[in-house]
Amino acid sequence: MKGLLTTVAAGLIAGSAMAQDFDLDALVEAAKGEPPTTVYAVTGKIVETAEAFNAKYGLNVTGKKVNEAGQVDLLIREHQAGSITGSVSLASDVAVIVTDLVAQGVVESWVPGDIAPHLAESARDPLVVVSDPHVWAYNSEAQDTCPVTNVWQLVDPEFARLVAIMDPLEKPMYADWFNQLAEQHDDEMAAAYEAHYGKPFEGDSATDAWVRAFAANGPLVADSSGVSDAIGVPGQEKPFFGMLSAAKFRDNADKGYKLAICSGMQPFAGWLYPGLGVIAKDTPAPNTAKLFIHYLLTEEGIAAQSVDGKIPADPRIGLPADEASGIGAHLGELMVWNTASSESDLEHRQDWQDIWMTELNR
Repeated sequence: MKGLLTTVAAGLIAGSAMAQDFDLDALVEAAKGEPPTTVYAVTGKIVETAEAFNAKYGLNVTGKKVNEAGQVDLLIREHQAGSITGSVSLASDVAVIVTDLVAQGVVESWVPGDIAPHLAESARDPLVVVSDPHVWAYNSEAQDTCPVTNVWQLVDPEFARLVAIMDPLEKPMYADWFNQLAEQHDDEMAAAYEAHYGKPFEGDSATDAWVRAFAANGPLVADSSGVSDAIGVPGQEKPFFGMLSAAKFRDNADKGYKLAICSGMQPFAGWLYPGLGVIAKDTPAPNTAKLFIHYLLTEEGIAAQSVDGKIPADPRIGLPADEASGIGAHLGELMVWNTASSESDLEHRQDWQDIWMTELNR
């Protein structure tokens, strides 16, 4: 216990020193002497975030929506060309960012000293700005309660061709999710099997068996809007069940959809995908990039995303009262992503995609 207290105390002292060394006013002044720059993010909300940032600090930053693969491609090409347009990348491909881009010096992780002490240690290196919950969901108009209590139900004939999910071939995070389950939570998958079928799982990997059976059961593979449509459209007699980002629950207000989180599902009701915030090496606007990262870690800077259920890395912020999904009440039911497994996720990504494609087309 004494050793633990000493370690904690040392961490608090180090955190205090970091906070004392950080000078926000000096960072703002340094940024004002830099050229305009661009920030990339997977969400279109980055456009309004950049505009609010500019209004606050009198700078010229352009927010650009770019998908995960597109961000990686841009970061690599700009680095190789020695002409950096995008200074900040937000919520790109975690496995590639950690395993390749950071290691090769294409991007770097930076954490502001005044905020670092409030972040979980696992969110500091690399920096997690926000986490995106992907949850199992059902249609609350057609069903009073969630019709599924266990992921193994989704491989039974009852749910054949009635589950919607984003394509792991197009959204590699879904293939990486399979790997996270297999390496970090296979015991929980096996326990869920026994709870559903009343007998112990026999085999090398419960996750592998589930992925194969799930794909073979004919799920509807679509983009995020297609999954939301399949589950949430009102007036359906037999709607799809499925998984999607909590951000799509805004369709309840915008389109009158009936999406609801499937709480109590074994082993997890979903998972949290970390949105890393990294800075391009050799950017001509390094202080602007750092200031933008700092802004994203504040309640004001992340507001456009937290209203869509994205979880701020700083636990002091929380979610706004008008967040549509109600995910805040279910965070303890979600699988927490382990970024330390990124190298393995990337190494085995193609294996999981091959399994998925083979079984889906069987």
